[in-house]
Amino acid sequence: MPHMTRRSIFSAAAAGLSLTGMARALPAVSADPFDAAQDETFWTGVSELYDVTDEVIHLEHGNWGMMARPVQNAYLAHVERVNRRNSYFARREFWAEARTIKDQIARTLGCDADEIVLTRNATEALQALIGGYNKLSPGDGVLYADLDYGAMQTAMGWLRERRGADLVTINLPEPATRQGLIDAYEQALIANPHVRLMLLTHLSHRTGLVLPVSEICAMARARQVDVIVDAAHSWGQIDFQAADLGADFIGFNLHKWIGAPLGVGLMYVRKDRIEDIDPFMGEAVRGPGDLSARVHTGTTNFAAILAIPAALDLHAAIGPGRKAARLRYLRSLWVDAAREAGFDVLTPDEPGLHAAITSFRAPGRTSSDDNIALARRLLEEHRIFTVHRTGVAHGACVRVTPGVFTSPDDVRALADALPRLI
Repeated sequence: MPHMTRRSIFSAAAAGLSLTGMARALPAVSADPFDAAQDETFWTGVSELYDVTDEVIHLEHGNWGMMARPVQNAYLAHVERVNRRNSYFARREFWAEARTIKDQIARTLGCDADEIVLTRNATEALQALIGGYNKLSPGDGVLYADLDYGAMQTAMGWLRERRGADLVTINLPEPATRQGLIDAYEQALIANPHVRLMLLTHLSHRTGLVLPVSEICAMARARQVDVIVDAAHSWGQIDFQAADLGADFIGFNLHKWIGAPLGVGLMYVRKDRIEDIDPFMGEAVRGPGDLSARVHTGTTNFAAILAIPAALDLHAAIGPGRKAARLRYLRSLWVDAAREAGFDVLTPDEPGLHAAITSFRAPGRTSSDDNIALARRLLEEHRIFTVHRTGVAHGACVRVTPGVFTSPDDVRALADALPRLI
């Protein structure tokens, strides 16, 4: 089958051709993710599924994920359908379709459909997990690190105010190593044996650091410490399933690296731990193991939920392993140049500790103003769009985030620009 053009892909989606059929139109590619990562014919085919602005070289895709055109077309079709059929659809048909969608998500994540509930984003999922966790007694410790997301740090702090918990915070090592990260959490638990709950961010939005979550969770479990994992950025950027993390409580996004429309997240609770999360604000429980009572989103964006299958189909067609390898490859095209130019690259090269997101800073330039200025120079002098990040204990930084549609030339433009900025 010949490769589809943008116009033919649009027409195919409008005609109802399945995404599986469109995926078959992508160029053939090696099954080996590492070989596929540098197959530009394949990735050009993938990039043609996306409408990316040409105003700038866009290297800030960590905010939310761009929908591929087939997903966007599916979403718009569902918007029209939901708007036209309104409450008749919402009350009589939506929930059966939502259950089918949950089943597809569960198969992708490798879990049971009753262990997940849809939310509007990972923040909502994680706030429900943190706020609803009912195994704390006054004086029990709760622990988080500097690289955790700000809203999650706030939620952990809320446990001190509302549950009488003792707040324990740590700063993760920089530079980081796998063993150094494990040691940092182990030392914190040894020093604070009263800790009963710990927050782990699988992939930090601040620097891109990937934690060895399964190892840390196993260590925590041996000490009777529960772990809530923030996987907002990791699912779709890294190839894994829920069980691989070894955690009982996880918050996910579908609108970042999975590519669903904005407004779709996911809460996971292992089946035998559901009762350890309280129903949300006294929400009625329909029976034992009713995870849906642990979060209440109100009226949701039905069309966004209905478009999830299109995003999951395309994610599967591109290949989770190929996506992860491609993103690591794109990262590799600029980090060496950054180091050679004299910048500090905050995400280590050690396998398993990095993915697409990687941050850097100029030596000694650790203030927010320093890094705002650095990102501004990249944009104004080189048309390269990045974003500065704060909250890192060792200093602010600039974050670089390519997507699966980013070309090697775009990333090399960053590599060429950096020596001029130091």
